[in-house]
Amino acid sequence: MRDPSEHPPQRIGGHLIRGWCPTAWRPMEAGDGWLIRIRPPLGRLDRAQAMALHHAVTRYGNGRIDLTNRAALQIRGVAEANWQPLIELLVATSLVDPAPEREARRNVMLNPDWREGDDTHRIAIALLERIDEVPGLPAKMGVAIDAGVAPALSNASADFRFERGANGGLILRADGRAEGIPVEAGTEVDALVALARWFVATGGPISGRMARHAAPPPIMGTAVAPLPPRSRGETIRAADGLFRGASFGQIEAGELASCLSDSDVRAIRLTPWRGLILEGARPAAHPFADPDDPLLRVDACPGSPDCPQATVATRPLALRLAPHVEGHLHVSGCGKGCACPGAADVVLTGRHGRFDLARQARAGAPPLREGLAPDQISALFGAS
Repeated sequence: MRDPSEHPPQRIGGHLIRGWCPTAWRPMEAGDGWLIRIRPPLGRLDRAQAMALHHAVTRYGNGRIDLTNRAALQIRGVAEANWQPLIELLVATSLVDPAPEREARRNVMLNPDWREGDDTHRIAIALLERIDEVPGLPAKMGVAIDAGVAPALSNASADFRFERGANGGLILRADGRAEGIPVEAGTEVDALVALARWFVATGGPISGRMARHAAPPPIMGTAVAPLPPRSRGETIRAADGLFRGASFGQIEAGELASCLSDSDVRAIRLTPWRGLILEGARPAAHPFADPDDPLLRVDACPGSPDCPQATVATRPLALRLAPHVEGHLHVSGCGKGCACPGAADVVLTGRHGRFDLARQARAGAPPLREGLAPDQISALFGAS
């Protein structure tokens, strides 16, 4: 476990940011205790694992779970004394790899409507079996295995993307590039390992992310563009189960228990869209969740006081603005932008107790207006 002092603050624009991407083996201190991030294999928890997660968050955390925009889970409010028994439980239920180095490499996201034996499932199984061959990469880097009928994760954060190409075959695309390289069935992991090694060998870790790496990818065949992406709603409706949305991607332990009270729910799948897919769920047993709900287009971190880096309360303002902002809204407690690493149509970044406003930008970007109070922002968007 590293001490937070080993991670000096950085400055983005006028915003001072601290911290790092936590894992189960490398938790991060937040305002409500330690933050533990876990990445269930295949982005799926069977009933036994889901019940173990419920026990973990009620016994060792503060009863709250974050669903991240990379289809991972975060257990909040873990006391230092509870970390060891929590890790033992998560390892015993295969939610965390017993090897910290391997756990750090398992930053893998699947399109949530995959079926057993399809291309997405097949590639994911092969990659997890050979994960030790992937070279060490910056902590934020990840893989999207998005090999359904058309891409579903185009707007989710990833650096290496397996997608359906415009020719109907599979491609591996480096994030930030318009086209990818064709891959034959059974060779996908070989291609990924080669591309990851090229990234390391050409100085990519200095840039931190694939999209910021300027070196041209190696020529490994005729480049192919991906098919046009599917909508979130289309993907959710194609999944084997019901979608349960979670405002700002946070659910309470009691909500997880209510999902499991339906005996027909055989597993829970994670999505990068602030919600869960309950495999086998009966519609009558669960509240309707509209995947196009405006609140699910809003990203907002916990903000103050839950995060010591934030100087503003984020979610009350986000709730107020959600029906009044067209497109994607991001309300960030600081310039780090944990809730949304990419650009949003409207972004509000906390600084010194007030907000900076930018459009078509990431958190911490140079603002169009700065030093705004919540009531001023509400008036701007007609939400007062």
